[in-house]
Amino acid sequence: MKALLLTLAFAAPLLADELPASLALKTAASAFLASLDDVHLKQAKIPFADEERENWHYTPRDRAGLALKDMNEAQKNAAVGLVTAVLSEKGAYKAAQIISLEAVLASMENDPVKRDQEKYFTAIFGEPGDPKGWGFRVEGHHLSINITVVDNKDISVTPSFMGSNPAEVREGESKGLRPLAAEEDLGRALVTSLLETGKNDVIFDKKAPREILTGEDRAAKQLTPVGITSAAMTVEQHKALMELITEYTGRYRDDLAEADLKKIRLARKDQLYFGWAGSTKLSEAYYYRIQGPTFLIEAANVQNNANHMHTVWRDLEGDFGRDALKEHVSHDH
Repeated sequence: MKALLLTLAFAAPLLADELPASLALKTAASAFLASLDDVHLKQAKIPFADEERENWHYTPRDRAGLALKDMNEAQKNAAVGLVTAVLSEKGAYKAAQIISLEAVLASMENDPVKRDQEKYFTAIFGEPGDPKGWGFRVEGHHLSINITVVDNKDISVTPSFMGSNPAEVREGESKGLRPLAAEEDLGRALVTSLLETGKNDVIFDKKAPREILTGEDRAAKQLTPVGITSAAMTVEQHKALMELITEYTGRYRDDLAEADLKKIRLARKDQLYFGWAGSTKLSEAYYYRIQGPTFLIEAANVQNNANHMHTVWRDLEGDFGRDALKEHVSHDH
């Protein structure tokens, strides 16, 4: 398993670099399916129209699809190839660290059955390359990668969830590990800068909610705007806000990240909000969210004495490729 994590963390996404995104994903998904026997194929392949495609979760549980623990080494490598075809090197490294934390939790809780690094499931929805739509999901505790491809060009990467428990490993051989360090540090630096320049309205609640508010909702709805708008920020503060957003979009390969950033940048500055709840001090509970007309980003570090972090990025129109699928159907008719 350690070899697999190293492969995931350090494998250069050569396929993604050399091929257009849709072709890279089709190639990787087809290679994964080709590695499976009939029994495993029945577990891993699910019709695109099946409601299971939107049944995403980040809590520890069994899932539809084929688990790493049920794959041979060749199949595991093919599954890793699927992940590295869509994630950036930075995103793959975060994913590997998140998976590695299951071993830390297994030791802390003395429960290797519940906390199993191989209880991560891969599911392919539909037929790779089908212009009507296909996709895949790689998911387990604190990691949910949901990809939808329509017309072999429109690619959705949301809902996108990464979590970390512990948010910081404070003892043992992994001491100091912080998979989502940038998401936390950039957010705290931004709220601190805003407070230092008198923009106190950025704090919308002294108490942080216990969890991200959209939870595991299949369809995310826009939340009430809180905090302050980008229009009220200095040039440097707006730049810091965009750097924080890029930490989320940048989990994915460059061409996909840039396409999503382009859509986010279409929002006027007075439509782009950043709000913070809870403490701004290290090791104390907090929550922040960033929202615009089309997207929502949430981060919460409250549970386990503020050492258990959840982050999610939702596209309010494009989760699971809904906008592209709607356009495809409309065009066909």
